[in-house]
Amino acid sequence: MQRKTVFLLHDTKEFNDELTKKFDEQGEFEVVGTATDGVTAISLISERKPDFLITGLVLPAYDGLSVITKLRTLSLGVKIIVLSALSSEEVIASATQAGANYFMAKPYNFGLLVERMKFYEKENNEQMTTSASVSTLHKVSLEEKISKIFINVGIPPHIKGYGFLREGVKMAVNNPDVINNITKQLYPQIGVKYNTTASKVERAIRHAIEVAWNRGRIDNINSILGVRAYIGAEKPTNGEFIALVADKMILEKQ
Repeated sequence: MQRKTVFLLHDTKEFNDELTKKFDEQGEFEVVGTATDGVTAISLISERKPDFLITGLVLPAYDGLSVITKLRTLSLGVKIIVLSALSSEEVIASATQAGANYFMAKPYNFGLLVERMKFYEKENNEQMTTSASVSTLHKVSLEEKISKIFINVGIPPHIKGYGFLREGVKMAVNNPDVINNITKQLYPQIGVKYNTTASKVERAIRHAIEVAWNRGRIDNINSILGVRAYIGAEKPTNGEFIALVADKMILEKQ
């Protein structure tokens, strides 16, 4: 099987060399290029069309956010993972809004990085082979929209509930009736996909929603959802939150 390709963009050759060595030893991904500045990276990525870009944010010439924005306008289909010591909520939100697929803070775990890459590759393969009526282009767009909402309401991407919630919203967009069977259908199906139990899915989703509410993002939530749904400490159930976000996605499709 042909290995998936990776381009590395960080401000030091030493860090690029370190990551290259780890990918060579791991064996499942092939590094097809490196750069230490944004301008060079854009040129090489446009030429070599890697499957993944792993980039920092602090770079000479073009910074990381500018590189991400430029690559998205070029529609190269590269999956972008930000690997940076800058990891405030604002930085993560900016990277996600620019078009990054995932954000990982330094110091990083290489095994976790590879697992995240495998996840996105598996997801991409499922989108290419599915017989669902929704097009792959729409699915990519839907994924990005959901991620942006979660970041803006204060749900961090590194917690388990983030991925479970995103999957639940996607299921509800494609099959709104699933909201009526959240315990018997939605949780178990997510559990099967992520190799966990329905009860753990339920608890992780509930925790993710609690994180957002504890961060006091109520105004953001009400603004994004388009209704003043919640006030103060009041928070929605798992099903209510998934349904509200799914309804927003469905309305934006029309």
